[in-house]
Amino acid sequence: MRSHPRTVSRRGLLSGALGSAALLAGGGALAGCGTEAARQTEAGCVSEDRSASEKKVIFSNWPQYLDVDSADESKRPTLDAFQAETGIQVTYTEDINDNNEFFGKVRNQLAGCQSIDRDLVVLTDWMAARMIRLGWIQKLDPARLPNVQANLLPSLKGRSFDPENRIAVPWQTGLAGLAYNGSVTKEIRTVDELLTRPDLKGRVTALSEMRDTIGLLLQAKGHDPADFTEAQFDDALAALKRAVDSGQIRRFTGNDYAPELARGDIAACIGWSGDIIQLGFENEKIRFVVPDSGAILYSDDLLVPNKATHRANAEALIDYYYQPAVAAKLAAHVNYICPVQGAQAEMEKIDPELAANPLIFPDDAMLAKSTVFMALSEEQEKTYESKFQQVVGA
Repeated sequence: MRSHPRTVSRRGLLSGALGSAALLAGGGALAGCGTEAARQTEAGCVSEDRSASEKKVIFSNWPQYLDVDSADESKRPTLDAFQAETGIQVTYTEDINDNNEFFGKVRNQLAGCQSIDRDLVVLTDWMAARMIRLGWIQKLDPARLPNVQANLLPSLKGRSFDPENRIAVPWQTGLAGLAYNGSVTKEIRTVDELLTRPDLKGRVTALSEMRDTIGLLLQAKGHDPADFTEAQFDDALAALKRAVDSGQIRRFTGNDYAPELARGDIAACIGWSGDIIQLGFENEKIRFVVPDSGAILYSDDLLVPNKATHRANAEALIDYYYQPAVAAKLAAHVNYICPVQGAQAEMEKIDPELAANPLIFPDDAMLAKSTVFMALSEEQEKTYESKFQQVVGA
């Protein structure tokens, strides 16, 4: 039986965080996070692994991001099975509610090569990239991750912030693309339609998450979101500004666009697949569209922080979730894109409707058109966010 739809999107929880100009000015979480004093190296911050003698792992995740037993929500079937199978006891905590908030909670310890009392955390790809850049995350042992090596979707391999696939392993993923309510407008296929079609004027929203909105516009302009120049960024931003100045775009949102789209208050938007799949359960005329030019693929990644003392146990847990049957059980509950090859066939046994849903199991053509946004340096992050805010706040 399908679990209740998620009511808050993972992306929506964080969308306003890096969109805040205050963070980019002095004194915020981002300002100063890349100072030399905060950086660590693998040789300079050595972590001891006690997994052989201590059969436990401390796992921090976002709320509602793990399967639960519909009859008893204190039970987590896949996690309970892992503990029974391995003898590794998991302390599972849903204490990550926002990427920047969590960063602020642990930054002093990680900057000082101190333990944060967690062996495994789940953070969104841009925050994972920042922590990797700072040297705060342990490398994983590929030999302990055979299921990951065999079953990770090719589109999620070789990402710019982890080119050797040694540090970050996707937990769940999603797409940023276009969405429309077919009850109030006709089909939309391109970013250019969203930004210029006269019948949509004033009935469009875009995301306050810079990487998703600008990523889609970069693709629409023929640029590569995974490898672009400042001039290309400015080209995409200029198209966005024209749409704002003309009144085409009503406003920029987090996931609060979802109820507006459901009501028909807006006709179309830039949105996230996780939200739209939920809206589609209630109204099949609400559709998610991968634009002709492509979509932005994002992920929430499993990371082992420096000074975590149970890395091998964490690796066992990561690899467990890359068994297709286990991945399918998880995906049946959370309804995001499953990053595990082979899980779709297993989902057929659980829920054929979900197995056929391209927003959970995208086909090769959809994945081939999906791109991960380029990992930014600290200086690029400040520059691009500042430029974006000048348009968003206009």
